[in-house]
Amino acid sequence: PVLREYLVSEAMAVLGVPTSRTLGAVTSGEWVRREGRLPGAVLVRVAQSHIRIGTVQYFASRQDGEALEILIDHVMRRHYPDAMQDLAPVRNMLDRIIARQARLVAQWQSLGFIHGVMNTDNMLLSGETIDYGPCAFMDEFDAGKVFSSIDHGGRYAYQNQPHIAHWNLSVLTQSLLPFLDDDPDQALASGQASIDAFPGLYQAAYLERMRSKLGLTDPRDGDADLIQDLFGLIQDGQSDFTLTFRRLADLADPETAPHSEVGGLFELPATFTPWLERWQQRLASDSLASSERQASMYAANPAFIPRNHLVEEAIFAAERHGDFEPFHTLLDILARPFEFDEELARYALPPRPEQVVTQTFCGT
Repeated sequence: PVLREYLVSEAMAVLGVPTSRTLGAVTSGEWVRREGRLPGAVLVRVAQSHIRIGTVQYFASRQDGEALEILIDHVMRRHYPDAMQDLAPVRNMLDRIIARQARLVAQWQSLGFIHGVMNTDNMLLSGETIDYGPCAFMDEFDAGKVFSSIDHGGRYAYQNQPHIAHWNLSVLTQSLLPFLDDDPDQALASGQASIDAFPGLYQAAYLERMRSKLGLTDPRDGDADLIQDLFGLIQDGQSDFTLTFRRLADLADPETAPHSEVGGLFELPATFTPWLERWQQRLASDSLASSERQASMYAANPAFIPRNHLVEEAIFAAERHGDFEPFHTLLDILARPFEFDEELARYALPPRPEQVVTQTFCGT
């Protein structure tokens, strides 16, 4: 299971998502009980720091103000040194943490990434993704999609990730209240203002990411509706998340669309036609030159992601047969996610019915 985190964290880094990285994975020689009896290993993570919302929450719950003050000072000096120049440094730091998390989760959503275990102990104050145990990328789009075996109620479903991030940040804010202002009422008002900013920050970051995926650069009032309607079509048609956007990149240039990259692998259902006409009209009003649009969209929409069935194939070969060739092959492909290669087409395809992974397990 540590191989899952190795593959996905490296893929996320190349996709431009802030993330912890994997320095190495070392077998322990022991067996671990998860969904079955599995060989144990130690995963060595590298990040800007490993300080989590849960770290702050822990000291706050113990009412250990001295330790909390030391921790806050360390976080500020390490991650947010500019905040120290502000008249309200802790509030400034909190605002920056909230803004980073808003951008991070927006990036997750734009890629169809489902973290799977978004508790306060798995959100870094540095704004990096960490703990990929039960994570997964969606194949066919479903806003309520859940993969984690421990998420029985869908708390961490794809559509809930922004709300859970907001909740976790409210816990952080509550833990920091004594340091926001000496006056409890002023501290509460300050903290409330900070946490209330999250939805707007997230929505702005999300729209920016989605506009980029659709080849748009100029904000328009109707963009949110255009995006929402697209996802409605993708969900109704159970279309593949990643290939839908890659196919739209093909269609961004009418001259090359007949000779597209993924047209032979995937085609949009006929139900998309009215939406495609709206999108083409929207493209015509945008300032981005049509000659640049397709390249821009290809750079925003990966052809290759760590699809669950491919990750499982790599893990199975390594665990059962000691064969790491599938792992290294997949790792090499994920290092170039935006460069489509017909010879590697099978790595861009969604799983066949017998390959579908419906559940993932926290192995790290």
